[in-house]
Amino acid sequence: MAAELREIVPPDTALAFPAMQALRPHYVDEASFVERVDEVQRAEGYRIVGAFEDEPSHALAVAGFRVYHMLMWGRVLYVDDLSTLPEARRRGYGRRLLDWVAEEATRLGCEHLQLDSGLGPTRTDAHRLYFNTGFEITSFHFGRRL
Repeated sequence: MAAELREIVPPDTALAFPAMQALRPHYVDEASFVERVDEVQRAEGYRIVGAFEDEPSHALAVAGFRVYHMLMWGRVLYVDDLSTLPEARRRGYGRRLLDWVAEEATRLGCEHLQLDSGLGPTRTDAHRLYFNTGFEITSFHFGRRL
């Protein structure tokens, strides 16, 4: 696999848009996505790493993540987003990105690597990836729209 993994930083945030849109289709406008990431989420510590090949110039897969602290888990690297373009799936990009963020978590002194994943039949491949890369189900995540 010839893909290069590299962090995506401003002014190149738009390189993450096509892959991220595969997971977050409510972002239909690239400019709105870039503004949200660069103006809001990066200020909260959000970072993006992408998998790139020679062509196309945008990332084929991305992982968005941040570090925070919890009384329960200590210092945590949390993966907010992990997404691959549909045409680039099953090539190992997700695994490589998870390995990259795990190494980054270790480098940053994190005690845990965490992520949440939706449920349903369309998530089976994602869940298989998480189990195969050492993740365990450690809790239920509850949410409520306000």
